Amino acid sequence: MPIFSSTMDITKEPVISASAQIDRSHYKTLIKIEDHIVISDEPLTIGGTDMGTSPQGLLLASLGSCTAITLRMYIDRKMWVVDKITVDMELFNTDSGTLIERRLSFKGDLSDDQKKRLVQIADSCPIHKMLIGNIVIETNLK
Repeated sequence: MPIFSSTMDITKEPVISASAQIDRSHYKTLIKIEDHIVISDEPLTIGGTDMGTSPQGLLLASLGSCTAITLRMYIDRKMWVVDKITVDMELFNTDSGTLIERRLSFKGDLSDDQKKRLVQIADSCPIHKMLIGNIVIETNLK
């Protein structure tokens, strides 16, 4: 059933839900997404236990996996022969905000024009669109 939000004045239905819990551990966090558990943490150098990747690492993982899946779907639909897609990313803090550099590589038989098209397709992945779009985060008490 749709939920009405007076702050955004729209009807909204969740696409996916997640829950993050932390106890007194520094800073190991258990994240439950549907039937899956992911561990996030901070490195030892800032007081974490290094039991999982940082939240920034999870952000890059979301973008990278979405990009790879989007590219695989497109490549399969076009019936191009590509055995492996690699998406390498780095996140930088800049004076104007955040920069994510994303580099694509392919193991397969692709022309230069096909590779250029795949760079365009990478920008159509849903997480990419979400990150460069308008995001509203509402925080409330339960």
